Amino acid sequence: MTPIERRASMGLAAIYGLRMLGLFIILPILALYASERLPGGENPLLIGIALGAYGLTQAVLQIPAGWMSDRYGRKPVIYAGLLLFAIGSFLAASAENIYWIIAGRAIQGAGAINAAVMALTADLTREEVRTKAMAMIGITIGITFSISLVLAPVLYQAIDVPGIFVLTGALALLAVLFVAYLIPNPAITRFHSGSGASRKQFGEVLRNRDLLRLDFGIFSLHAILMSVFMQVPFVLKNNGLDVARHWQVYLPVMLLAFVLMVPPIIVAEKKAKMKQVFIGSIALATCGQLSLMLTQGSIWGVVFSLLLFFVAFNVLEATLPSMISKIAPLAAKGTAMGIYSSVQFLGAFSGAFAGGFLLQNFGGDAVFAFAAGLLLLWLLVASTMNPPAAVRTKMYPLSDMDAKAGAALQQRLSQLPGVREALVVPDERMACLKVDMSGFDEAGVHHLVKGE
Repeated sequence: MTPIERRASMGLAAIYGLRMLGLFIILPILALYASERLPGGENPLLIGIALGAYGLTQAVLQIPAGWMSDRYGRKPVIYAGLLLFAIGSFLAASAENIYWIIAGRAIQGAGAINAAVMALTADLTREEVRTKAMAMIGITIGITFSISLVLAPVLYQAIDVPGIFVLTGALALLAVLFVAYLIPNPAITRFHSGSGASRKQFGEVLRNRDLLRLDFGIFSLHAILMSVFMQVPFVLKNNGLDVARHWQVYLPVMLLAFVLMVPPIIVAEKKAKMKQVFIGSIALATCGQLSLMLTQGSIWGVVFSLLLFFVAFNVLEATLPSMISKIAPLAAKGTAMGIYSSVQFLGAFSGAFAGGFLLQNFGGDAVFAFAAGLLLLWLLVASTMNPPAAVRTKMYPLSDMDAKAGAALQQRLSQLPGVREALVVPDERMACLKVDMSGFDEAGVHHLVKGE
């Protein structure tokens, strides 16, 4: 990476992380806070809606916001999204009842900058380093989620929930200045097929059964995650652990889960055992939810159960995007990822809503039973999918060429040994290949793209 690319990638990853921090950090504490101190908080269904409201608005607005960034520019859309997030945070901070918390969380989610940040990252990086830049953002999300679980109980004791909302709003305003003065302006703003959703590709993506299975998977995973946080804080409190000490559970669980997730991911990617690891992780998550239901009267049982779940969660969260990349047609990859991300947020809302409804009408065991049942359904759906091919995606910069020359190059690239699929986009001066992990003739690719 050049210094400018490194600065842009790290800066945009930080902005993405700050925004996700504001959404995640409230998860471990909102249910307890609302039930004890907010009018209307005695209704678990309303707590669930408050917890997941951001997911609904995010799911609805994310892809349109990406399209708007293509038309009006990345930074204006990011500014608007961050300002909306700040407004929602300050509204939630001043809330006197659960309904204003719901409104604030919904406005937070309306600041849907994910697609615009990804597109700006693509504008500011070359094709050959773009995967690394996107990976930096992905890693930041995972780290942010873990930090949120640990930091939330500490901040709850120090500044209370309204103070946390004020803090996240202030960080969003700081991010506006960060974007304005530290993130470079792109020389050219254009649609990127690898990172943006195209209206023309929606039908193709929605007809792909394996992609739909993965979309159901990410919907289920985040629905289960949100339903868990409707009940686990109460379980920890019932075991004598004050909310300010909940970090003592989350910190070791998340650290150990990060360590234990590495071997399965290595096996999945390096040994081409993606489906086996994927199915095994869903089964492990199911065991974690059943264990939570059976051992919730023991603090050590809860810790063990959460560890099982979060090892599986981390593996699934890491492998699902990789599987999307392997399965989606190259020309529709950005569209597939856009739909996938929107379904993920829709799952977050649905899980929080379902968790609140079940907690209100059937009790805490029903929340864990719902999660285990949804995982078993996902296990059935995933078992019917085709194993993803052992491929990886490679990108190569091109010199200027017209559409006819691009089509000819694409045809020649697709005939090289080890190339499963080739895509040449002259407007983006980019060639993208889906290649076998073994038997790939990269020297032949360099020979062709350089016009030799």
